[in-house]
Amino acid sequence: MNPCNFWELLRSRYSELTRSGRVVADYLTRHAEEAQYLSISALAGECGVAEATIFRFCRSLGFDGYNEMKIALAQANALPAAGANKLEPGTDTATLCTHALAVVMEAVNGTRTALDPDAIDAAATLLQRARQVFCFGQGGSQILANDIWARFATVSTKFRTSGDSHMQTIAASLMVPEDVVLFVSYSGSTRDMMETLRIAKENGARVILLTHYADAPGTALADVVLLCGARESPLEAGSIAAKIAVLFVAEVLVLRYTLDNQELTALARDRTSKALAPKLL
Repeated sequence: MNPCNFWELLRSRYSELTRSGRVVADYLTRHAEEAQYLSISALAGECGVAEATIFRFCRSLGFDGYNEMKIALAQANALPAAGANKLEPGTDTATLCTHALAVVMEAVNGTRTALDPDAIDAAATLLQRARQVFCFGQGGSQILANDIWARFATVSTKFRTSGDSHMQTIAASLMVPEDVVLFVSYSGSTRDMMETLRIAKENGARVILLTHYADAPGTALADVVLLCGARESPLEAGSIAAKIAVLFVAEVLVLRYTLDNQELTALARDRTSKALAPKLL
């Protein structure tokens, strides 16, 4: 679909929508910028309708589902408006630096506001008591999961990772109640994640989910939810600012864990630093 036709499509189909469908259309019209960041559950809550109503609304506009509609909405929002404060091709690099800094700071500040200190404490306790901790993710989130694993791996060998969804499922099938899964998923709603977490929970493992959406399907399977407050448009999937925000949450968790295990941390870091010393020039 041509992005500029989204609003034309909405206007042309408005009279054909059900009463609840018009409620959704009216909300999108009034809150177009905010709506592109909402999960289907969050949009349903804002409109006071069921998730099924949102899905039917999307289908009535000709979309296969919610994500396709949200991308079209984001594309329409991205079209330049008169006087809009958007970056242009000729923008100088100094301005880009200022813009990038503002975006990153907004993401980190938003995450600090959303992050619950009690949730960090609960997650750190699960990590301390765990036999093994599996740091999982998919796509770009797996790269972040690897970074988190590498940070914890300097303290203990009980932290593990796997980048392949099939291997994650296999690991989940062999977990026991003393194991913990730390899963990174901005959306909290991917099929492979849900399957891995379902199997892990069936085997008694505990789950820590690092996500943006408090109402994501994955939260129903999580013992602890750590929220990343960075907003990511459907057109900005994998944005650096959102990744920094996720790593901010991870850093807070690492600090809590290491401060609660100071003797172990000091010994481990002494041994790892000595082991790595010969590798440096």
